[in-house]
Amino acid sequence: MKRYRRLLTVALFLGLLLAVFQTTGLRDHFSIEFLRQTVLDNRLGGLLIFILLFALGNLIQIPGWIFLAAAVLALGRTWGGLATYVAASISCVISFLIVRLIGGDALRQMKNRIVTRILGQLDSRPIASILLARVMFQTLPALNYALAMSGVRFRAYLLGTLLGLPLPIALYCLFFDTLAKALHLI
Repeated sequence: MKRYRRLLTVALFLGLLLAVFQTTGLRDHFSIEFLRQTVLDNRLGGLLIFILLFALGNLIQIPGWIFLAAAVLALGRTWGGLATYVAASISCVISFLIVRLIGGDALRQMKNRIVTRILGQLDSRPIASILLARVMFQTLPALNYALAMSGVRFRAYLLGTLLGLPLPIALYCLFFDTLAKALHLI
């Protein structure tokens, strides 16, 4: 049981955070229209709020594509993509630091053959593994939590994240821009 204490602590923290956002109604602010309007109303302050909401949203399981769609609708394909890249990178770092602080390297403590094999792959090529995971899963909160508790070095996490996010963000920007134009939203 001692081995799983940190995992349980992380789960309780994230559950409590989600419950607070849900019961106070703050989770309602994580809509495409609210985020879009926030950025449009005040470019600099709106972008700071956008980054903060992206970081909080990542902790409470809000999909990153919502932020990307809002940024593309508010700022266009290029600037929206750039704003999302910055916000997503900061969000991933914040998630990593918070979960690492609470959970430490809890996954390393597990005595499970599958976990041991996955961590061995991560250990042998950390930057490449994180880069590939980011291309496939972008800012998926569960990925952030797992990497934070994997014991991977922060430097490898940061480099893999920074190198892995541009391609999927660019593809999503093209998709949302094309969709918005087809639906006459921009």
